[in-house]
Formats: sequence, C-alpha cells, structure tokens
Amino acid sequence: MLEISDNGRTWLLSGPTSSYAVHLTDAEELLHLHWGPRIALADAEALAVRPLPEYWPFESPLDGREEYPVEGGPRFVRPALSVRTDERRGTEWGFERYETEGDELRLCFRDGGLDVTLHYRMRADVVERWVTLDNQGPVMELLRADSAAWTLPDRESWRLSQLHGRWGAESRLAQGPLTYGEKVIGSRRGHTGHQHLPWVALDTDATEERGEVYGCALGWSGSWRIAVAQLPDARVQITGGAGYDDSGLLRLAAGESFTTPVFAGLWSDGGFGGASRAWHAYQRAFVIPDADQDRPVLFNSWEATEFDISEEQQSLLARRAAAIGVELFVVDDGWFGKRTSDRAGLGDWTPNPDRFPSGLKPLAEYVHALGMQFGIWIEPEMVNPDSELYRTHPEWVQHQTGRKRTELRNQLVLNLARDDVQEYLWEQLDGLLSSAPIDYVKWDFNRCFTDAGWPGEAYPQRLWVDHVRALYGLLDRLRAAHPGVAFESCSGGGGRIDLGVLSRTDQVWTSDNTDPLDRLAIQHGFSQIHPARAMAAWVTDSPNAMLNHRAASLRFRFVSAMAGVLGVGGDLTRWTEDELAEAREWVTLYKEIRPLVQRGDLYRLRPPKGGLSAVQYVLGDETVVLAWLQAQSYGEPAPALRLRALDPTASYECLETGEVHRGAVLVHHGLRTGLRGDLDATVIRLRRI
Repeated sequence: MLEISDNGRTWLLSGPTSSYAVHLTDAEELLHLHWGPRIALADAEALAVRPLPEYWPFESPLDGREEYPVEGGPRFVRPALSVRTDERRGTEWGFERYETEGDELRLCFRDGGLDVTLHYRMRADVVERWVTLDNQGPVMELLRADSAAWTLPDRESWRLSQLHGRWGAESRLAQGPLTYGEKVIGSRRGHTGHQHLPWVALDTDATEERGEVYGCALGWSGSWRIAVAQLPDARVQITGGAGYDDSGLLRLAAGESFTTPVFAGLWSDGGFGGASRAWHAYQRAFVIPDADQDRPVLFNSWEATEFDISEEQQSLLARRAAAIGVELFVVDDGWFGKRTSDRAGLGDWTPNPDRFPSGLKPLAEYVHALGMQFGIWIEPEMVNPDSELYRTHPEWVQHQTGRKRTELRNQLVLNLARDDVQEYLWEQLDGLLSSAPIDYVKWDFNRCFTDAGWPGEAYPQRLWVDHVRALYGLLDRLRAAHPGVAFESCSGGGGRIDLGVLSRTDQVWTSDNTDPLDRLAIQHGFSQIHPARAMAAWVTDSPNAMLNHRAASLRFRFVSAMAGVLGVGGDLTRWTEDELAEAREWVTLYKEIRPLVQRGDLYRLRPPKGGLSAVQYVLGDETVVLAWLQAQSYGEPAPALRLRALDPTASYECLETGEVHRGAVLVHHGLRTGLRGDLDATVIRLRRI
C-alpha cells in the first residue's frame, strides 16, 4: 500500500507488518523517516516535522539521514551517486515531481541535463528500490550509481550477519559486532562470486525466532559492492549496487540512460527464521519463474563419466536413473565440439559427431521414452583457445592490447558486451534448443574476469556492466523463444547466486561440494536468504572422491540432498542392487514431501554445529522434519526437538510410527530409533488429524 501526505512531500509504503517512509523538506532534502513496524501516515507526518541536529561544520546533519546521498555539498558519507562531465564532478539536484504507477512510487530529481529517478515498490514486506539515470545533457561518466541507501534506526549496538566462502565452501554464515567505520563486501571478479552472497542482515539481540532483523539483498550477477557504515554519531547506513569501486560504470551520451539493479530490503520482528521465511515467500511470489511448479528429481552425468561420454553410455545411465524414479536426465560437459578434456571445444556448441553421430535428438527422444525430461550442460560465456570459434574470432575475448591472455581452466572469457558475440550465442543456442527436445539447460560460468579489456572501444570499462546486461538479455530471449525449457545457474558451484539471476533461472547449483556433511553448513547459510525451491542438491558416490574422501551412508546422503531440489550425481552403473533399491525408496519419499520442501515455510530447528542438526518444513496441515546426527557423545541418543508453527490444541499423527502427538509436539521416538552411528539421518512426517 502506498500513501501520500496532503502536501505531497511525505510518502509511506506499507506491507502486512512493516512500513517505509521518506520525506522531502522545504530545502528539498530527501530524508529517511522510518523503516520498521507498520505505522500510519499520521505517524510518518509527525516524524517529518522533527528538526535535523546542528552538526556543521565538522559533521553533516544529512549524513545517516539522507535517503540517497549524492556526491557534493554538505555530505561526508560514502555517496550512492557519483558522476562527472568534462566540466564538473558531483551532483546538485533539485526535486521535480513524484509519480505513481500501480504500487510503484517514483521520486524525480534533476541536475542540469541529468534526470535521477528513485523507484520504490513494496512487495509483501520487502521494499524494492532502484534508480534510473537519464542523461539529456553533455556526455557524462557514471563513476558510481548505487541502487539504494538504507538507513537503520538508532540502537545501542548492531550485529552484522553475512554469507562468506570460497569454491567448495560457499554460503557460510558469519556474525559479529558492527564497529565504527565501514564493512565492505562484494566481488571484483565479473560475477557474483563464491566469496560473498550479496546479502547482509543487522540485528541487536535477535534469536532464530524472535527479535528485529533488517536485511538487504542485491539483484546483480556481475561485480558488486555493499558497504555497511557505522557513522561517527553511531547511525548506520548501507549502500550497495553494481560495480565494486568508483573507477567507472558507464558513459552516458545525450539520450542514453542506465537503470540500476534492484536492492531489496526487509524488516522482520520474527528473528532470523522469520526474516528467512519472508525472503523465501517474496522470491517464490515475485522473483523465481514458475515457482509454484515443483522442480523434478534430476540425474546429472558429470561425476559418473566426466568427459568420457558416449550415446550408448548415457543411455545406460538413463535406464538406471529412470528405474530409481528420476524425472530429469542431464548430460553434462563433453557432448560438444572436440570436448574430450577441459582444454578444447568451448564455444563450438554442436554435438560431437564421434560421440553423437545423429546429434542429441536420438538420446533426448530415448530419455523421453523412459518417462524423463532431457537436459544438457553449456558454458556459453567462455571459449577455449583450442576451438573453432577462437580460431575464427580471437578478437571476441576480453583482452588487453600487448598483454598476455590469461587462461584459467584453459579458457578465456568472451566479451559478451559485443553485439556480434551476443548474436552468435543467440544463433548457436537457439539452434541447439530447436534441434532436439531439450527441457533443461545447466548454464555454467567457470572462471573470473582477469583481462577485462576491449581494444578499440572508446569506453572499455563498460564491459563490466554490459556483460551482465547482455547475459540477462540472452536468457530473457531464450526463455521467450523456448518457454518449456528450464534453466539452472551454475558458476563452479555457487559463484553466481543472486536475486538478478534467480529472476531468470529456475534453480541454482549451490556448490560443487557434494559431501553431505559439508553441505549442511552450506545449505544452512543459503537458507538465510534463498528458498529450498531454488537450491539444487545431489546425492553422489561415497567416499566423496572430489574433495575429502569422507564416507557417508546412502541414507545420510539422501536426507541431506532432500533439503532442496533433489538430484543424483553418482555413477549408477557401479551401485549395487541393494543401493539402487534403497535409492528408489528415498526418491519415492522425496516426491511425497517435495511440496512441503519446495513450497513450505522453513524452520531451522538446530544449526549444523556438531551433534544433531534439523530443519522443518510446514505447508498447510502437514509438516516434515529432516534431521542429521553428525556425531554422538558417549553413546547418548539424539535430543528431542520442539517443532514450530503447529497448533498446540490440535493432534498430529506421525506417519512413520503411527503415534499421535498433541499440544506442544516433541518428536523424540523417531529420532532416537532412526539415528544411529556417526553419520546418520531421518525423515519424520506429521499430519494434522
């Protein structure tokens, strides 16, 4: 809901439980008024008449109070907007008007020939903010154009939560006190990165289910930066947007414009769990395509075959996969060009004639005949020097004149900002998806930018932004032309996960680390912001050959992967008949609980810190608990779990044991009999009766 004061200078956006308010002063300073519990317009108007403190000349009364700080004038905080022309740098803007369209509020300012529009939209309790810059004057360079600045209320102290990591160890939750100065996270790698997810949360004393939590998440899949600043007067402000530093985003000529990505904010008084559930509901409703449709159980061939593949071998794996109940069969790397290793073939997106003499269509049709969908792996933004594409167009890669072209994983990055590269990829991928009944594409990105040059381009810096805009445009174009094809975002695991790519893909590959115990911590962090509906998780072979050679029971591996979108990535030709039979039972069970996992509300009952870890999903009158006993001390049984969000006056039947629980439900019998040994797990289902 959007409300506007009679004088047209105070604006209030409200969701079911929260409100966000801004005010334009008589001096045309746009001030932040409120972000927190829901208030009335009269409350916002009362806040608007409070005078600013008098700090000048050594501090600015605007700092930490201004809604969108620009560079220039009486301001000392990090600017959200920094621009320059040949004559001057900075912004001296004036208010022009406000506009509304549906639930969107636009506050329009002007500085000479530059129009700056601040956009606001409340979706449920998530505030979406972004900025449009429209240049009608002389050529202007955008040094920095953040999507928003978020102002927090005065508190004694704040704790900062973030998700950090590296390849194979993504999305790990870190929390600590916020101190004076700035905490800056981001990526200067050209993609979202494994090192940080673009999300932060701040609280003072919140628990998992109680207390205020403020969170912000950026929807951008390239280099980015979020800065959390505790100012000298202890006020806290958060800025964030595309680009890591202030070396330049774009150059705008007259008539050109730039729209920043969305920087979304959420206030919750339901603790970290309540904030997560609100983020999940927002993404399922407004971000992820077709989120009301449950994702299928998939099999991926990579860990079974790596590059050594053939049509006959894939057909054998497909038969095994269909027999255990898999619904989507995916051929990973190695099906195209001269791709017999990671040294060749990237860029040549036609089936290898030796391995698939009639193309992919016969295998796809065979997979369909087995009752499964068919998918493939691609990495369109990359090229191997040993490829027909590179031999024909070496100028199409990012590179600096006179410098060595750095190869990582034996590959280079295509300059997707070029129109000719975009058109080549469109023709190749559209032709590929038209050549066979393909239902799913795993879109990978396996190296960072290193030589981000563009010889001959007047403003080569723009490739950092335009690469991402071209990626989005290509995905949008392919989805429109092939509406039945689902896409997964992958970047060597979790290197490209954000609200921007999630708005164009159906799920994401969380990590290349498929060890089921490591995955508990990775999935715990991922769940702080993103829903299980988007989180791909595989059951692979034991011991885990890729990372740590740790052994785990098939039971533990399945229950770990069932916390998201279940997949299987082991070599099914080596599984015993007993293992295949057990796998079929787990797949069947997952299909029964899938609506709860992928569309239900998530409750993190116990974090994965050793001992017992558990999560709960609730949808309607049903609930399911996934629990993992990572280790036991002195042979003691697993402790009981108090479940969440159940009616204390109702009765619930445990489908595993037939027991009926009433009141504050404690699940203990199933856990104590179901968890054995150092690594084991269980699934418990309850239904209201």
